[in-house]
Amino acid sequence: MGPRSKVQHLRLESFGCEMGALGQVLLWLQLCALTRAAYKLWVPNTYFDTASNWSQNRTPCAGDAVRFPADKMVSVLVRDSYAISDMLLPLDGEFVLAPGASFSAAEVGSDPACNPGGKGTPLLFRNPDRFSWLDPHLWSSATQAPGFFSVDAERVPCSYDDVLFPRDASFRVALGPDPNPVHVRSVSAMGQTFTSDKDLMAFLASREGRLRFHGPGALRVGSQACTDASGCVCSSAETLPWICASLLQPLGGRCPQTTCHNPVQPQGQCCELCGAIVSLTHDPTFDLEQYRVRLLDLFLKQPQYQGLQVAVSKVLHDTHTEIQVVLVETGPETGAAGQLGHALLQDAVAQGGSLGILSATLRQSGRPTTGGSPLGQGGSRAWLAGSVAAVVLLALLGTALLLLHRSGRLRWTRHEVAEPSSAGLPMGFRNPLFDVMVFKQQPQPSVEQLGSAQKVDIDTNFSYFVNPLFAGEAEAEA
Repeated sequence: MGPRSKVQHLRLESFGCEMGALGQVLLWLQLCALTRAAYKLWVPNTYFDTASNWSQNRTPCAGDAVRFPADKMVSVLVRDSYAISDMLLPLDGEFVLAPGASFSAAEVGSDPACNPGGKGTPLLFRNPDRFSWLDPHLWSSATQAPGFFSVDAERVPCSYDDVLFPRDASFRVALGPDPNPVHVRSVSAMGQTFTSDKDLMAFLASREGRLRFHGPGALRVGSQACTDASGCVCSSAETLPWICASLLQPLGGRCPQTTCHNPVQPQGQCCELCGAIVSLTHDPTFDLEQYRVRLLDLFLKQPQYQGLQVAVSKVLHDTHTEIQVVLVETGPETGAAGQLGHALLQDAVAQGGSLGILSATLRQSGRPTTGGSPLGQGGSRAWLAGSVAAVVLLALLGTALLLLHRSGRLRWTRHEVAEPSSAGLPMGFRNPLFDVMVFKQQPQPSVEQLGSAQKVDIDTNFSYFVNPLFAGEAEAEA
């Protein structure tokens, strides 16, 4: 009863601090808005009550035997009451009992309906060291608007981000194996906010810190917030391989196969994807947040773009920065990503001056690899079959003609080629009324008579014919 009263007393003190700090929290949020600071929230925990922390993806039932890894350090928060038959504790760790939480003894298999592993099979607490700081799956950004997402490198805290761990929660974070220190703006954990390396190092060296942070990596705070209206570059080329290694570890280090031809790969993304990428160069007047709002209000709310997800961020391209807009379809591919990409190009041409956009380029993936498109595999097979059938018919026709010719039933004759007419002169024609054909060549007109101001194309072979009814007048005039 004593320890439980002590926990309840600490809980009440913590609640009083939260209420008293309400003004400070509001002030902190206002400062974040003014400085365009963002924060990342750590998601996983080491709660006793979280089903995913146990080997059978369920919490212990009455009469279960419970096992913790003997060689691991862990802090475990217990928020409910449990009746168990046996418990193997780690060599170093702690249980934090919330108000109303307790443990009691029970016989093995007291609840047979809740022991699918068989009577007496222990329930194992999973390795608490499996959570890595560099895994994008383990972070959340509450400032992300609906319809938007972040590329993999930006899902992990950036140097200008504030990092939040749930207050009064149990968790464990692996720092590393990236040899480069992790730099963030601030870290909030266990009711404290650390903005200087000195204070943070003292916390990490304490027992509370060692129970929650481990690994060879280093954590640093004190970075400046992003004050550039056009945004700040988040990821670095040195960190991205470690981020991708953590992200793809459950998949054996390989990216999943895409469902389109010629997929695209945005900067900061670990794997190729199907969609489109719009790259914008900009001047100092470009505002990243205003452009996100513009995308949401003018484009993403339209019915034809409802299934799209968009990521907008500043990236480093060669020696200069640019704005990267990634468009991805969340459902079956309909071409909406490419359509929106072309719409954004047109918008950049029409409104680029007022938005601070200097140029825009578009890259998009090819057609889907699945489905019965006539341009797909089915169409290719039909074209091949038609070509083979045409070749066979032509061969049969040629064979039949040759056999008819050899049997004498089919003959062909050669026509002599007519002698060519005089060089440069047309052949004339036969007059059916008088059976007379007369051809004369006109003399060339003088170029000097046209003047030098005009450029005239002159045909040197001009011909005419003489009607024999009026041949006398024609010769007189000549």
